[in-house]
Amino acid sequence: MSISKCSICGSKMSKNGFTKAGRQRWRCALCGGSSVRRNDTTARWLKAFVGWLLGKFAQSELGMAARTFRDKTSAFWRIWPILPVCDEVHHVIYMDGIWLVRNKAVILIALAERHVVGCHLAKSENSKDWGCLMQRIAPPDVLVCDGAGGIGKAMRAFWPNTRMQRCTFHAFCQVKRCTTARPKTQAGVDLYAVAKDLMHVKTSTEAAVWMARFQRWCTDYEEFLKERSEADRRKHKHEKLRKARRVLTELCNSGTLFTYLDEDVLAEGPVPSTSNKIENLNGRIRRMLSAHRGMNIDHRIKAVFWLCYMESEEPIPFARMPKEFPTDEDIARWRYRAARQLGDDSGTPARWGEGLVWSELHNGTPYPFATD
Repeated sequence: MSISKCSICGSKMSKNGFTKAGRQRWRCALCGGSSVRRNDTTARWLKAFVGWLLGKFAQSELGMAARTFRDKTSAFWRIWPILPVCDEVHHVIYMDGIWLVRNKAVILIALAERHVVGCHLAKSENSKDWGCLMQRIAPPDVLVCDGAGGIGKAMRAFWPNTRMQRCTFHAFCQVKRCTTARPKTQAGVDLYAVAKDLMHVKTSTEAAVWMARFQRWCTDYEEFLKERSEADRRKHKHEKLRKARRVLTELCNSGTLFTYLDEDVLAEGPVPSTSNKIENLNGRIRRMLSAHRGMNIDHRIKAVFWLCYMESEEPIPFARMPKEFPTDEDIARWRYRAARQLGDDSGTPARWGEGLVWSELHNGTPYPFATD
């Protein structure tokens, strides 16, 4: 144990007997001040809790009784680790959503080259929720994503000068879902080959050749794709191939397929053609949730928030976290206030997705709502 210092003059203190409760008393030889040293273990237990949560070991493998660990760390489940506003401009940012419960809870994540810069809890991947996340991050030069949900609409509203790069692997997967890996028609075989070669385009010349190949495929099989079902003449016979063609056509027309080859963008640094980096983070999240399977939805949400926060650029010390992060009680109070602002005077808190938990919880100010 380190030697205590006097809170009055800063001099070293020496042991001076014990209190009636049996605690060690310290006395300053210079000014005569006396005090009792308090050993706060909150930070150490919080560090152990986060280490267990982000690790792969069970509570019985931590070198202590599992009941002791739960007793010492149960209070930390009340904490919401919130990432700060990111005002640093990054060249490339990756965005993706990871679903915890289908149609109920999704966490939208923003990742820079080396660390997480934002995450947002939502009910769906719509433009409103993507916008809540983008408002807390300085607009980057390029956004790499799979194009799901309303991310494009949100980007046009909040990051109008940012270029989008659609992940080429996800584009290939969209075609593959329509053609399968073993197409039964020659049109499907040819389209599958064209889509697969999309991931191997490295230069602007190769991109132009790929575009010409796709256009030639559309021309060669135009009449084939117009065939209609004999049972119902209103339906097309090759609807899945038409859907795959529509996907690639929209990507070509939007100009988001080969952003990583644009010379103006490359002047600031390289741009990846896929979102593999954030998919690796998603894989870590899934492995963490699998290692601690059985957690309820609230614990799973907070587990993902803890992982994202610890992967941020500068996490604050564990000793400051319980004091600076909001708790469940804070969230409940803000939700009641959000419900009243929405016109509900019954005292019922706002539902998830409407009030503070989903949007205002991520507010960068210490007071998301006006205080009385």
